[in-house]
Amino acid sequence: MQHAGRTLKKIFAETLRRQAGGDAPLQAWPLACGSKVSEKAIAIGYAGGVLTVEVPDAIWKQQLQGLSQQYLAAMKQTSAEPVSAIEFVERKRSEQACRWKAD
Repeated sequence: MQHAGRTLKKIFAETLRRQAGGDAPLQAWPLACGSKVSEKAIAIGYAGGVLTVEVPDAIWKQQLQGLSQQYLAAMKQTSAEPVSAIEFVERKRSEQACRWKAD
């Protein structure tokens, strides 16, 4: 079963490389970090090789910064655009309140 998962991931990554263009890092982020993390850590921008990811709070930021090298390696495999760094930014309090109400 793991082999099938890896194969699907590889197919998706190849499709992203061909079709996503400049948005490739934004679209590749959920594949690089996994669905559970991407529910809370949302890629919001890409410029100059830096992917900006919005996280709920300082704890998330610290945890993901510790994993940034793994995420960069995964992004290298999935994104057609080069990602040299990932910047984790905390979500603004007012946005958090709106999201909690919407959930």
